[in-house]
Amino acid sequence: MAGAHAALKPGDAAPSFSADAALGGKTFRFQLSEALAKGPVVLYFFPKAFTQGCTVEAHLFAEASERFAALGATVVGVSGDNIDTLKRFSVEACRDKFAVAGASPKTIEEYDARSSWRADMADRISYVIGKDGRIVFTHHGSDPEAHVVNTLQALERLGKAAR
Repeated sequence: MAGAHAALKPGDAAPSFSADAALGGKTFRFQLSEALAKGPVVLYFFPKAFTQGCTVEAHLFAEASERFAALGATVVGVSGDNIDTLKRFSVEACRDKFAVAGASPKTIEEYDARSSWRADMADRISYVIGKDGRIVFTHHGSDPEAHVVNTLQALERLGKAAR
């Protein structure tokens, strides 16, 4: 984990939340508890849809979506963007492969994901949350590719530990 960011730590309870979300341009109500009932969740916070780094990160998560699915994980991108923006982003950047949710400022704060340079935006931070609702892994940093690589590795370790 980079810097002195006060992220949630492994073993911490993941704050429960629900939010308007989009997958393939269609909206639905995302509920963390429902996603966890199916398996681990990769919750990745990103600053702003359609910015360069966030678009690259979404493409990389989309490209790796089959690997995440093979590990039983649900991937959800989270930002402070409005649902109309996220509907387009879910198609264009996420390539219909995973959902993106518009989190409230409260949810962003509860996940210690508020940007230090803009209070109305999320920082680039990823969490792997186990089925038990506890944080398994945290990655904070500006490199979009590192979020995909590191969350996949954390899921692989989680799968091995469960066997």
